[in-house]
Amino acid sequence: MTPLICLLVFLDSLQTVLSGVATGSGWQHIGAYINLGAFYLIGLPTGVVFGFVLHKRSKGLWIGVLSGYAAQSALLSLVTGATNWRKQANKVRKRIFAGSPRQEPCDPGGSRNSSADET
Repeated sequence: MTPLICLLVFLDSLQTVLSGVATGSGWQHIGAYINLGAFYLIGLPTGVVFGFVLHKRSKGLWIGVLSGYAAQSALLSLVTGATNWRKQANKVRKRIFAGSPRQEPCDPGGSRNSSADET
């Protein structure tokens, strides 16, 4: 059981970094679809088969979680590797230097300081 947990910790850290890349790049929807697909379409059925059909019990359930993490990490790696990072950097550069006017901050109280207006 210990090798499974060690592999799970490694895949969890890899998945965390790749999910952070997806979130930081504005691909939350892609990450959500990958997450749903990996765990509900791959991890859950694998865990059920190994845990209950093949009678591996808790070890089989961990194998299911591990296969979900492996699928998620693989798919997020594909998305990250297939990205044109120069194009992404140019998009960000255009947004930064677009010269859009700065918006005034919101006043949550809805009132203005009258003494500041008089000076």
